[in-house]
Amino acid sequence: MYGTWAILSKPAFGSLISTQLYHSKGRNKWSVAYELPRGQICGPRNSLKYRQFLHLSGSSTARRVEQRSSLSAVLTDENSDMMHIEEDTETVTVLDLDPGLQPYKDHFGYRMKRYLSQKKLIEQYEGSLEDFAQGYLKFGLNREKGGIVYREWAPAAQEAQIIGDFNGWDGSNHNMEKDQFGVWCITIPDLGGKAAIPHNSKVKFRFKHGDGVWVDRIPAWIKYATVDAARFGAPYDGVYWDPPRSEMYKFRYPRPPKSAAPRIYEAHIGMSGLEPRVSSYREFADNILPRIKASNYNTVQLMAVMEHSYYGSFGYHVTNFFAVSSRSGTPEDLKYLIDKAHSLGLRVLMDIVHSHVSNNVTDGLNGFDVGQSSQDSYFHTGHRGYHQLWDSRLFNYANWEVLRFLLSNLRWWLEEYKFDGFRFDGVTSMLYHHHGINMEFTGDYNEYFSDSTDVDAVVYLMLANNLIHSLLLDATVVAEDVSGVPGLGRPVTEGGIGFDYRLAMAIPDRWIDYLKNKKDEEWSMEEISWSLTNRRFNEKCIAYAESHDQAIVGDKTIAFLLMDQEMYSGMSALVAASPTIDRGIALHKMIHFITMALGGEGYLNFMGNEFGHPEWIDFPREGNNWSYDKCRRQWNLVDEDHMRYQFMYAFDRAMNMLDEKFAFIASRKQMVSCANNVDKVIVFERGDLIFVFNFHPDCTYDGYKVGCDMPGIYRVALDSDALEFGGHGRVSHNVDHFTSPEGIPGVPETNFNNRPNSFQVLSPARTCVVYYRVEESLDESIEESNSALSVGVGVAERDDTNALDEFEELEEANVVEDEDLGPTLLKGL
Repeated sequence: MYGTWAILSKPAFGSLISTQLYHSKGRNKWSVAYELPRGQICGPRNSLKYRQFLHLSGSSTARRVEQRSSLSAVLTDENSDMMHIEEDTETVTVLDLDPGLQPYKDHFGYRMKRYLSQKKLIEQYEGSLEDFAQGYLKFGLNREKGGIVYREWAPAAQEAQIIGDFNGWDGSNHNMEKDQFGVWCITIPDLGGKAAIPHNSKVKFRFKHGDGVWVDRIPAWIKYATVDAARFGAPYDGVYWDPPRSEMYKFRYPRPPKSAAPRIYEAHIGMSGLEPRVSSYREFADNILPRIKASNYNTVQLMAVMEHSYYGSFGYHVTNFFAVSSRSGTPEDLKYLIDKAHSLGLRVLMDIVHSHVSNNVTDGLNGFDVGQSSQDSYFHTGHRGYHQLWDSRLFNYANWEVLRFLLSNLRWWLEEYKFDGFRFDGVTSMLYHHHGINMEFTGDYNEYFSDSTDVDAVVYLMLANNLIHSLLLDATVVAEDVSGVPGLGRPVTEGGIGFDYRLAMAIPDRWIDYLKNKKDEEWSMEEISWSLTNRRFNEKCIAYAESHDQAIVGDKTIAFLLMDQEMYSGMSALVAASPTIDRGIALHKMIHFITMALGGEGYLNFMGNEFGHPEWIDFPREGNNWSYDKCRRQWNLVDEDHMRYQFMYAFDRAMNMLDEKFAFIASRKQMVSCANNVDKVIVFERGDLIFVFNFHPDCTYDGYKVGCDMPGIYRVALDSDALEFGGHGRVSHNVDHFTSPEGIPGVPETNFNNRPNSFQVLSPARTCVVYYRVEESLDESIEESNSALSVGVGVAERDDTNALDEFEELEEANVVEDEDLGPTLLKGL
């Protein structure tokens, strides 16, 4: 989120009460889980003791229900519905995947019961979870027959009005009425058949709080907000956005199908241009999306979409949750961008921030907090409602109207703008009452399942993931979590939290540590391979070597750590590369590629990092005289043929294309057969490919033996040392590598590196080379020939004419791709 702050924590919040959860000591090794037969686990039968505030979505009136009144009838164990919930929580199948979770079955059962009871209450009083998440059709400003209806939840307000351009900012004739649940409402009739509030006009919510003071705030559900850019520090205004049909953007392209493995291009629209200014949605769509497509990514992740008054917050201090950032254009412009992405076959994820709220009282949701109790506010009160590191407010996830607001926010972005999913920011902070602050997670299960767990936040995330996937079956939802909590990436129906992926946040930390603190000779191949493969079984991860966190001023990207100031003086391809540049480009390619190939089930890269952008990101702020100079991307560097940035860019494209062709990231077949600390070599299989990484700074190995699963002929699929990638061209791509059997079939301990076959390769220093097997029919021919030889049929006994006929048949069938293969094959026969 904010550079290295992401390591410390990520915003979060708790319940109305402090709940003591059942827990006991468990295994402290979380990296591996085992798949076991499923069975039933008995959960706790605790009654729920908390308050809820229930509102009927189909009416401006609602019923306040407390435990001792009608709610008690819903939640008591004697109620048949509650008994049904108890039965549903008896089997939490996520426990079956990891025996180490069994001591915490009461914890899982408790939160599952809380989730099911909350969902049932929503269904009982709102119709369904999906209906509940359409709050934007009732709250805020909406066109209804004969006028505009404005509703706002502000239970602590004493009086309320709507003001704006339409009434000269005088609300005396537009007083609102409050119902018994704190919802203020007014209907503003049309004038002469037209809306009394014109499209694109400014509006605000004016209310009087308990001290008798009137304050003006932007409506909580506003769909657009703008600021006078000519006035320094000017407050934002809410904007009534209801364009005529002729001006509404109409989506033309369907959502692309969900890919087996997302290759995510993380991007910030405002800083995406070459010029030092704020770029627009349409500029990004027309200029940057084609670059992303050409680089063979299949998913775009957009940062800073939700309105945020402080540009330097990178979009993480949200002020207006339903409004697009007006710096880059209008809602219709954002729709154009997403439709353009879909036309290119790119899915679009939104960086959603439901973990905390900007502390800005003038422009944001925090302005509604005028000393209310938690039950009457969006936020917790006191220290529990404030994040110390981020200077921001924290949601009360147990509050009925907070759930309506946040769940509706998710549906709004999915349906109004056609996003294909979300990356949830700050999940670690949400999951724990301590928010991850000063907490170093070691993997001990007690760190995840104790009274430190914020069950209210867990239940909200379960509801959110249930909703998202019910609205969009093939949605992609990613969690930014540094803690590694088990079950985060398992379905809600199993007792998990329901995310599709978690970000593998430990991987960039490992690379930063190595680049800052270790000499090349000290790099451990075992430690690197362990860091990349150390993830929970059956919980998918998005791997990344670096993201926006490492690109922000105060930190350094991998390219900067490798090459530093020589990036400004040594990147011309017209002269020989210095040792620093040669090393830097080689390791830049290797680090990103091994992270993609071994680190997870998806891959992420931040805009510009793929070609080693030479400067960090520095948003306009007082410390840099409000400069935009470092808030851009220098695409001209990669477009120039004489600059070495093009080599890293070309290799990044080739990495993505390799996955497009072979789908290795999505493959469950992953085997590290060699992690040799002396040779500095890592060999592994992913899918049908063999990867050979030589991290040694000096040693080139000729005839290096690598193990593999399947026998046959292997050829080079991708070579980081190729000239087009800025390498030295030491690996021949016209050589066929024939396998040899190793040991006794079916007895791994007699094999080479536990692999039944092997072949030999040339492995130059600081290179990575990928090998693929040639077509199956050719392999079968070779295997038949080898089989014949193994039973005593000598070369002299073979009819060369028959062998030639056999080759010609294969060639006619387009099996033989290489002209040189014919003589090679005949010689082998």
